[in-house]
Amino acid sequence: MQVVPLVSNSEEKEFIEFPISLYRDNPTWIRPMDADIRAVFDRDKNKAFADGACSRWLLKDEGRTIGRIAAFVTYASDPETKGGSSGGIGFFDCIHDQNAANALFNAARDWLQEKGATYMDGPVNFGRRDKWWGLLTKGFEIEPNYQCNYNFPYYAELFESYGFQTYYQQYTFLRNVLDPVSKRLAYKSELVAADPAYTFAHLKLSEFEKYASDIIEVYNKAWVKHEGVKSLSMEQGRAIMNQLKPILDEKVIWIAYHMDKPVAIFICIPEVNQLLKHVNGKLDFVGKLKFFWFKKTRQSKKLLGMVFGVVPEHQGKGVDGAIIKVMSDVLRKNRDYEFMEMNGIGDFNPKMILVMRQVGGSICKVHTTYRYLFDRTIPFERMKTIR
Repeated sequence: MQVVPLVSNSEEKEFIEFPISLYRDNPTWIRPMDADIRAVFDRDKNKAFADGACSRWLLKDEGRTIGRIAAFVTYASDPETKGGSSGGIGFFDCIHDQNAANALFNAARDWLQEKGATYMDGPVNFGRRDKWWGLLTKGFEIEPNYQCNYNFPYYAELFESYGFQTYYQQYTFLRNVLDPVSKRLAYKSELVAADPAYTFAHLKLSEFEKYASDIIEVYNKAWVKHEGVKSLSMEQGRAIMNQLKPILDEKVIWIAYHMDKPVAIFICIPEVNQLLKHVNGKLDFVGKLKFFWFKKTRQSKKLLGMVFGVVPEHQGKGVDGAIIKVMSDVLRKNRDYEFMEMNGIGDFNPKMILVMRQVGGSICKVHTTYRYLFDRTIPFERMKTIR
């Protein structure tokens, strides 16, 4: 076996297309979009290159590709307080062979150590935690959501046998949107509804800039305390919102206001993998025709919960339940969707887990983020719980 760094366009093509042969007989796997993966490694498109670097490898056996991996480093601005640069691995795919996996992990480890990293997390994204994050460890029978990792069950064995340990887990909750919310959540929402200072509105594309600004404001206030989550500039936030604009559904993006100030958001989108699974990873002319045909004929009956957050000063007041109840009432009336999956609820966030259980959701998938400490004498600690 030979670990080969990517240096040519043909090797990049092999890096992107290797999973096709690996998952060929798995009916649940949906091929990711080639352009989405290329964008991660494009300096002009991925802002993570501003303070980081990445490298990629293929694993060859007698000329045949049997694995791939990418490694990412984000340089510490203050190594004395942050403990060195942070390292990660992602886009790992491999045959069921521990020696093969070890060869890939070793290549990434050696490169990250040379770059000053003290650990490697994986599988993670080179950039924000809203995509390509965590190893699927539950829910293998359910089709993956857009830009979410899907893998074989044996991957956990490959990671753990190498020495990776669970740093945290992220849950995906599933609920039938036609089911009523819990009595407790309904009660909390009634309390908020009785206060005229609180109002609720869904996105209106005719006032896109105004609502985009409100959403970004809440996101930055609600999520900055989460480890590994960076604030969004207005420019970054608007770019993300504009990217999503072609698939947005106004009635599934809600903002709560208190005295006309945005205090909570609940952002969902139609789950586009239900449409993209028909285009085989490419939005060329034919792919676009297929995509818009299936979109027009409403082939996606599933919603994907993207972001949910309440600014700190309004947490614990029932705003979370109220915004969910308002949107739930609209969904039950229109009946355009049947199911909702809410991604990325961390096991370190018990308050959000409680909210999701009150909504009536159950855990259908688990993505595990592993950590491997380069200094094996340092005691391992899981991510700290948000209080």
